[in-house]
Amino acid sequence: MTTIKDAPPQVAEQAGAPSAAQIAALIAEAPEPRPTLVRTFNAMMAREFRVLRRNAIATFTRAVMQPLLFVFVFAYVFPKIGGGFNLGGGAGAGAAAAAGAAGSINLATILVPGLMASMLLMQGIMAVTFPLVMEFSWQRTIEDRALAPVPIRVLAIQKIVAGAVQSFIGAVIVFPIVLLVHASGQAPHVHVTNWALFAVILVFASLFTSSLGLLLGTVMDPRKMQMLFAVILLPATMLGCVYYPWSALHHIEWLQILVLINPMVYMSEGLRAVLTPELGHMPLWAVLAALIGGTVAVGYLGTRTFTKRVLN
Repeated sequence: MTTIKDAPPQVAEQAGAPSAAQIAALIAEAPEPRPTLVRTFNAMMAREFRVLRRNAIATFTRAVMQPLLFVFVFAYVFPKIGGGFNLGGGAGAGAAAAAGAAGSINLATILVPGLMASMLLMQGIMAVTFPLVMEFSWQRTIEDRALAPVPIRVLAIQKIVAGAVQSFIGAVIVFPIVLLVHASGQAPHVHVTNWALFAVILVFASLFTSSLGLLLGTVMDPRKMQMLFAVILLPATMLGCVYYPWSALHHIEWLQILVLINPMVYMSEGLRAVLTPELGHMPLWAVLAALIGGTVAVGYLGTRTFTKRVLN
């Protein structure tokens, strides 16, 4: 049987199939595709949100469990079995007098900024590092992303932004948990004193943690990912001023200086300054310098290591 494809050109034209010359003319006259950075970036972000929506239950559970357990134990169980925990001020006599005037400060109040900082770090790193390890190892899906008509560094920036969004959401989730889960009389006393500063700290803390996740995901050996918790996340949380203000460490001066290498300290102290200013906190200029400078430095390093990893 003779098909249209096997037929002579005259027969194919009579049957309605375009000739080779017509196809060539169509290709030549077709508009040139003009992908832009913005369109490609938006398409990649749309894909990230589609995946996030598909895994919404698992992502929400991961984001809720840690602050829920912390608040339940420290703000509900401890007050029930031991009468609660109160801090009579921050650092120095002035802070103590201010705290005495406003009433004692319970642990739930101290935990709010610290838990938000903890969620910023955990969610920012986990949202970028673990998917990146899978894409670079057995899935190899990073090769498909690298074919996008944009520089590789744009793909790295997109991953940082997507991770920062998840980090931001994880920090905001802390608010309803601490306001609802607590023993009687142990409700946290927090209020935003400066909304603009609060937004700046949250945005740069989110970008900082996701940039750190990009850097770790491109330099760590996938076979040693369990060390991420033991060597990085656990010490960062325990020494990140989550359960106490940085100013309270003045009794252990060497530790107060040592913890300054921990980025979570600046997140906790920045949020403490705008949410619980009655507590002693680090100067805001130091917090902003660390968060903004850290975001730029770690983002630059992460983008470079990501580009090298993709090209290799």
